Amino acid sequence: MIMPVTTTRTSPDWPCQVKAPGSYDWERSATRWLRELVPARYGSYPALVRHPVLLARHAQIQVEQEIRVARTALQTARADLPRLGVPESVIEHTIKLYAAELLQLQHIARSVRAVSEALVGRGGGR
Repeated sequence: MIMPVTTTRTSPDWPCQVKAPGSYDWERSATRWLRELVPARYGSYPALVRHPVLLARHAQIQVEQEIRVARTALQTARADLPRLGVPESVIEHTIKLYAAELLQLQHIARSVRAVSEALVGRGGGR
């Protein structure tokens, strides 16, 4: 008899580094991934490690701040960089870099929200 494969569907924003919710050890994989998103000192605080929902909350705040920084850098690059003596070709490259980083950070923010919602739904606050 062939056993059907069961899978848990996750959103397109679900990070590939985190196991599917409900699978064995998924909260540990979520904690490991979330720790990579926060400064090292926060990832080592026992309260944040023991309570993945707290870690997810902090990661979300961290990523939101990084989005603000990337937006500010992008919005001010054309005005500020020439005054610093940065060549036009470098400015254009830098603007593309900031725009790409902003898109990446927005994706990470959606991923953090998806993981956070799953942790809350599974009692990840412990």
